[in-house]
Amino acid sequence: MTAEAAETAGAGFRHTPVLLREALEGLALKPGMTAADGTLGGGGHAEGICGAIGEAGVFLGIDRDPDALRAAEERLRPAPCRKYFENRNYEEIEEALYALGIDHLDAGLLDLGVSSYQLDEPERGFSYMHDGPLDMRMDGSNNKAPAGLTAYEVVNTYAEGDLTRIFYAYGEERWAKRIAAFIVKARARQPISSTEALVGVIKDAIPASARRDGPHPAKRVFQAIRIEVNDELGSLERGIGRWIDALGSGGRLAVITFHSLEDRIVKEAFRSREDPCVCPKGIPVCVCGKTPDARRVNRKPILPDEAERGGNPRARSAKLRVIEKL
Repeated sequence: MTAEAAETAGAGFRHTPVLLREALEGLALKPGMTAADGTLGGGGHAEGICGAIGEAGVFLGIDRDPDALRAAEERLRPAPCRKYFENRNYEEIEEALYALGIDHLDAGLLDLGVSSYQLDEPERGFSYMHDGPLDMRMDGSNNKAPAGLTAYEVVNTYAEGDLTRIFYAYGEERWAKRIAAFIVKARARQPISSTEALVGVIKDAIPASARRDGPHPAKRVFQAIRIEVNDELGSLERGIGRWIDALGSGGRLAVITFHSLEDRIVKEAFRSREDPCVCPKGIPVCVCGKTPDARRVNRKPILPDEAERGGNPRARSAKLRVIEKL
């Protein structure tokens, strides 16, 4: 069974949350806290958070996918805390808190990337393991991307140079230029309308010798298209600072990433809050006046242990970083 097939095995949103114990410990949760999960998914992390903050705690669950919200709301029904659910992009954390009259968070969690449930639903078009339409919109209507943008439009209307850029920048795909050229040639004959058809074009583009080892040949391209359709890196760049701003004194934010592009953004955002000085390196005294307002709880990312990596393929590339508001 491939890594993707293994990680999507099982029905619905009942997947195993990655780095659950480490995330809960990093958030230093206590009864009565106000906490939020901005990427609710199946509610696995949220279930642990609600249990830790208890009856006196307040929990806010956010997800852009209405199916995820419905599933999580049902799963969290027995949880003791007071619960609110918002169908929106996590970057809108300030708007969500304002709407509920919450002035700050004691703890926040972002578990980035696509959920196992979304991968396992062929009609969503995320998976290179299941045939389905080229969609890949995380929220079904995709309000944050240009109107109507789907994976179909990216594949069938983007210029060859733009496809090359996306595959290289968002997928770190070494065969980006060749794959883009093959896609343009294939779509000239007829539109590429399914995930299966796209996988076939990608396999044709990558030399057989390069397909023998490593991940599935379509993995990086599908990741790149998904990031483009959902503006994932843009949401993270805009949202990460807003989540830190939403923390009260001593509040903590935990972020779980699954590829280097996400982790780089989180690492830089955390570093800039801990060391915001923009003065030239050569001057002896800071004159810019910018002072730290947060500290990194862990200097290096926390990684899953061997048991979790072996039992949950999705955890293999996961990294956890935690920051605390001063």
